[in-house]
Amino acid sequence: MNAILSSLAPRAENQRAETEDDPIQFSLPANDPAGFLSHFTDVDSSNANARIKLKHGTTTLAFRYKGGVVIAVDSRASAGSYIASGSVKKVIEINPYLLGTMAGGAADCQYWETWLGIQCRLYELRNKERISVAAASKILSNLVYSYKGMGLSMGTMICGWDKTGPAIFYVDSEGSRLKGDLFSVGSGSTFAYGVLDQGYHWDLEYEEALDLGRRSIYAATHRDAYSGNVSGNLLTKDNQFVPYGP
Repeated sequence: MNAILSSLAPRAENQRAETEDDPIQFSLPANDPAGFLSHFTDVDSSNANARIKLKHGTTTLAFRYKGGVVIAVDSRASAGSYIASGSVKKVIEINPYLLGTMAGGAADCQYWETWLGIQCRLYELRNKERISVAAASKILSNLVYSYKGMGLSMGTMICGWDKTGPAIFYVDSEGSRLKGDLFSVGSGSTFAYGVLDQGYHWDLEYEEALDLGRRSIYAATHRDAYSGNVSGNLLTKDNQFVPYGP
């Protein structure tokens, strides 16, 4: 073993010397992310000739009713006109009492909502109580606002319940944060809203709420090419998120 290591040592030294003398080095990431994105991508829709076309598509929705919260999503991931996957899990578990939906960049949503779960747990340890839905959504909103203009692509709904009851907050990568009873996010949201606006009211019964979420996603997947495959659905029942079938 020593003989092998000693034979490799001069080779490693030579490689290190060649690297130090070589004027061609790997470039560091752009110091100005906003300028880089504006020049090379159409992320801000101001550069029609951008070589990198960032296209996103999905349909997610959530609404409150007298029995709790219903969340419904599709499962298609698209990369431009290419269907990258048909089995994406677009509901992210932040903790047992909070869920987030995924719309925009899958990596951004997955990473920052996982990070949010860490912050929620730290809050519990510090304050000896569960974080509210409003506070959790505010943490995420403040975080993404600090990255505004740097290329994040997120449109998420933070759903859950706390001492005040069930709640839904919409948070996007521009730092917007809205509280409401009904939201739909994604390229197919206009089609989902058409069904939701017709059928939604606060006094929905259990089966009616399930059917409304299901029909809204089906309408979006039928009309929107970027949405499709399986409808994944969850609802709150007895203060627990329960999956129900497509």
